[in-house]
Amino acid sequence: MTSTRKLLVLPGDGIGPEVMREVAHIAGWLRHHRGLALDIDEDLVGGASLAVHGVPIRDAVIEKAKAADAVLFGSVGDPAWGHVGFDKRPEVAILKLRQALDLFANLRPAQVFDALAEASTLKPEIVRGLDIMIVRETVGGIYFGEPRGIETLPDGSRRGINTEVYTTAEIERVSRVAFDLARARSNRVCSVEKCNVMESGLLWREVVTDLHKREYPDVQLSHMLADNCAMQLVRDPRQFDVIVTGNLFGDLLSDLASMLTGSLGMLPSATLGAVQDDGRRAALYEPIHGSAPDIAGKGIANPLAQILSFAMLLRYSFDREDDAALIEKAVSNVLASGLRTADIMSDGMARVGTEMMGQAVLREMDKLNVTQA
Repeated sequence: MTSTRKLLVLPGDGIGPEVMREVAHIAGWLRHHRGLALDIDEDLVGGASLAVHGVPIRDAVIEKAKAADAVLFGSVGDPAWGHVGFDKRPEVAILKLRQALDLFANLRPAQVFDALAEASTLKPEIVRGLDIMIVRETVGGIYFGEPRGIETLPDGSRRGINTEVYTTAEIERVSRVAFDLARARSNRVCSVEKCNVMESGLLWREVVTDLHKREYPDVQLSHMLADNCAMQLVRDPRQFDVIVTGNLFGDLLSDLASMLTGSLGMLPSATLGAVQDDGRRAALYEPIHGSAPDIAGKGIANPLAQILSFAMLLRYSFDREDDAALIEKAVSNVLASGLRTADIMSDGMARVGTEMMGQAVLREMDKLNVTQA
């Protein structure tokens, strides 16, 4: 008998609730056709939580997230709350969740569907077939290191301070995620830092190299300086399989890689914690696009990144590879049929809205399910 999984759904702000509705339809389809047993709870975060509770995320929601098998997140950000203090911004919700759940490894795939190769700003022959996974460390590095702050100097001028700090344990745990992922892909990892000018980068390279020798000699390991990696992602992105890097460089490189695909509206992500003694692992899944308040409520948002985030959730948290692959194949087939939301629209294609795109994915899942039966 299939065990019931606990899923916390946090739609958030802007287009978050709209695209999350399409995932709810897919979850219902999987329950009916594939026996997926889910105990789904939903709550408020971001501006939606501020409007009701006065805070971007409540402690009770964080506790729900800790108890869940996985968290499916929409988006946060609302210009209506631009007047609140730094600690009350809608975006604080996702930062608090990452810290509270110790979600240290952000997985950002950059995959180009064949039907969208022309949508990239790079030449189609450069990006066609692209399938990269960037693994970014997310709870350490310069964003969290101490000392930090802004101080006033004796002469009245001011100085901003941020500190890049990494320990052996922090580097090893995110690198293990990258090596394990590579074993299920093309078995190649590129570790990225700036060891030529940063001691933290030198330690990063030494720790990754030592871990590779001890535990992952079967995986091909290479090293690259972060500035060169940025250049290589534009010059020849298909040379990469899995890239593992720290918080700052991962932030920059994953955004760069995302635009190789042509649209932020197509890209999912996952952020993973450590595997616990009982085998459970805290995990949060979200599309990388923002809340897009300018198009919220218009029914034109692209739901595919949220749908693909759910596919990642099925793969990495629920061990349902077949269901994840079914969703991804359905998305690929829908795009090949010529349907497009506004963000990926091109000449000769058929423009559809959020709901119609979600329905098209469901119809394709029906077809694929019959074929596989």
